[in-house]
Amino acid sequence: MRTGRHVVYTLHVHLVFVTKYRRRAMTGEMLTRCEEIMREVCEDFEAELNQFNGEEDHVHPLVHYPPKVQLSKLVNSLKDVSSRYLRKEYDAHVRRYLWGGHFWSGSYFAGSYGGAPLTVVRQYIETQQRPV
Repeated sequence: MRTGRHVVYTLHVHLVFVTKYRRRAMTGEMLTRCEEIMREVCEDFEAELNQFNGEEDHVHPLVHYPPKVQLSKLVNSLKDVSSRYLRKEYDAHVRRYLWGGHFWSGSYFAGSYGGAPLTVVRQYIETQQRPV
């Protein structure tokens, strides 16, 4: 639980972002960099990236965020900033898999952990494989 001036909250969201056309564009190094970028974006929103993992074609961030944050704005920022940096830093690799200035699919999954214990969600994310 976290507290603010007039609020006590525990808001966690499990997100899934898929690469455009579900292309296998991510390497292990890119996943590590993506986690760093998303951690920085979360800090800007006074949120916390609790867990992160992924595979070649998708990522699973688990974010603890305050109630003042509009989830859609957080998601848009996570996707926009990570796309911009990953395309810039891994341009030659990314261009082989993706084109048209897109990195992530326009859609995403967002699920609150609801009644499931947070440890179960974390365990699920940890079991997602990173490419070698």
